Parts: sequence; C-alpha cells; structure tokens
Amino acid sequence: MRVLKGLRVLDFSRFQACPLCGIMLADMGAEVIRIEQPEGAPDRTWGQTGPDGETLLYKIVGRNKKGVTLGMEKPEGLEILRELVTLSDVLLHNFVPGAPLASELSYDHLRAINPRIIVAAVSGYGQTGPDAEKPCFDAVAQARTGSMFLNGFPGDPPLKTTVTNIDVSTGLMATIGVLAALLHRERTGIGQMIDVSLFDTASFATQALGTLLLYHLYGEVRMQLGNLGFHSYAGCHKAKDKWVMINPATNTIWRRFTRAIGKPEMAKDARFATDIHRFRNAALIDPVVAEWVGQRSIAEVLAVLDGARIPCSAVNTVDETTHDPQVAARGMVVYLDYPGLGTLPIPGLPIKLSATPGSIDSPAPRLGEHNEEIYGKLLGFDHEKLDRLKKEGII
Repeated sequence: MRVLKGLRVLDFSRFQACPLCGIMLADMGAEVIRIEQPEGAPDRTWGQTGPDGETLLYKIVGRNKKGVTLGMEKPEGLEILRELVTLSDVLLHNFVPGAPLASELSYDHLRAINPRIIVAAVSGYGQTGPDAEKPCFDAVAQARTGSMFLNGFPGDPPLKTTVTNIDVSTGLMATIGVLAALLHRERTGIGQMIDVSLFDTASFATQALGTLLLYHLYGEVRMQLGNLGFHSYAGCHKAKDKWVMINPATNTIWRRFTRAIGKPEMAKDARFATDIHRFRNAALIDPVVAEWVGQRSIAEVLAVLDGARIPCSAVNTVDETTHDPQVAARGMVVYLDYPGLGTLPIPGLPIKLSATPGSIDSPAPRLGEHNEEIYGKLLGFDHEKLDRLKKEGII
C-alpha cells in the first residue's frame, strides 16, 4: 500500500512549483483533488500546447490527480469549498497574498472549519515582508537572489537556467513542509500553515554554494564561471563526435584523472595542488584536457574515464536521454495513455521507497472529470443538484 493512502488533498495550485507538491503527494498515494474554475484554469492552455489544445506541462502536473470544477466567486461555491475542507487533510494553493481567493484559502480562515487542516501556501516572495504581494516566476527569483550572475561564461550577460530548478525545488520544499506538518498533526491533532516561496528557495540554493560565505570571509563576489565548478576544476570539452562534461573534483579523483589522460605529472604540479588551486588555474588545465578529449570519440573518452571512476558524462539532448539505460533502470520515464493522444512519456518518481513505493497510475484529468465522483459520492449531492450547479456555473 502506498504510504499516503487515505490522505485527501485539495489542490488549488497552478503552473509548476505548487502543483509539483501535489504530484509528490499523489504519487505517494494521497487522493489529490485539483479544483479549478468551471471554464478551466489558465495553466491548461498557456505556453506550448499539444494537439488537444492543452499545455504540455499540464500533462505532467495533473498526473495521478482527480479533477473537479468549482466557482468560488459565488456564495454556494464557497459553501461547497467549506464542505470539502471539513473532509480533507491538506490544502495547496499558490495565490499571491492579497489576491481575492487568498483570504478564503488562508489557514486562519480554514482552521475554524477544520482544526486539523494543513494549508501549504506557495508564493513568489512568501506571506510576509514588503514584497509579499508581488508576483514572481522562477527566472525572476534567480535574478533577485544572485543566481543569474553565476550562470554563463565570464563577460556574458546574466543568464537564467532553462531548467526551472527553483520551481521544482520549491515544490519539493512544500512537500517536505506538508510531511512535517502531518507528523506534527499525528502527535497533536492540530494542523498548521506552511509558507514556502520561490524567493526563499532561490536564496537558499544560491547561498548553499557558499556564495555569501565567500563574500563575508574574502570579499569576493563570485560571478560567471562557465562550466567550471564553484570550488574546483570542471570542464566541458568536444570529442570527435560529441561534447563531454568532466568533473574531477577532490584530490583523489584528480590524481586518478591525471593518470587516465596520461599526464600524471600534473598531480605533482604545485599550481594544481588542491581543488581551489585547480579552480584558479583552470585556464592552464583546459588546453591539456581539450587536446586529450579532442583526439578521441565520445565512446573512447567515456571508456577511459569511466574505467578510472572519473565523474563524467556525454552532453545529451533530451531525446537521447530516453534511450539511456540508467533512465530505464530508475524508471525516470513512465508512459501513460492519454485519450486521443496515445501513449505519452511522463517524468518518473524521483523518490524511491523500499516498503511503500509510489506509483504513477492515471493521466491528468479532463476538465471536471471527477465532478460526479467528488460531489456525488463524497458530498452526497444528487443528480438534480449536480445539474443545477452546472447550469448555474458553480461547477
């Protein structure tokens, strides 16, 4: 049995960060009910869409969830919300503080209805502070927290990462918060609020490299590094047929690396004595490594470096990763059937549990697909009431 089976989550989240928290909970067995307005939420149709007119991202963030519609701008819609809250354990949302629905979904408001409810609010800047009501996206958080000045090559303009690591990490932070709050509730019987933001996550991620410590202790503001490591040598070089990323950090790996490329004397060179020496003198190392890599095919490079246990990889395109045997072994691409679209690749579950593993069972729900199940079976609404609510635009 999946570990979160029996847990009910009301998911009002949109786009990526907060919905990823819902994915994690659903994959672990929770009943996650995505609630959106009767006309559909904006993240169904924004950005790159598929042949069915729905955004590609929704196929991912909606997986394993049930879907209902609810118009909460009407009094009866809010009453239905309250009924759902009394029967639920967790509520997720990413409305900015001050937004019309933010107060209706606040912990202070909902705990009066259900003292056991846990409310996870994911926002751009958090629930407090002078910028709490400002909107924010992943790239904006990268910019404000200093991350963008670490990306790209020296002299280049600031560069965001294309992979939305801040969104993903914030969703995981929210998941950790929910699980911690569930443990607290098991001990006390009382829910609580979880306040997670893109800004806080980006600040943490940037500082976790040691950027602020570096400035505090040495007055150095680290900027663009290209493909260097933050504290050690790393390099991306072109083999005859493909690029390869090589990261021989630590003295032990560096010594193995120099032997592997036929340059053992470099391990004794004082200019390369430690990781920070190699970082500072990377311009002297690069030509040597580039020449060695450039004389070989990618297969030859990997055979030598893998044999010497050097952290390295070919630089793959996304389509190439689907043929990676490690991806298959780890189940990091899962195929789901989508009506009218066939079988589609969906990212697998990155958390592996030995006793209660998660699973990916169902595709993202169609708009209002589970209205009858949730409102009819869970809340006990009869067909007459369901028909009326639909005609009045409440569901």
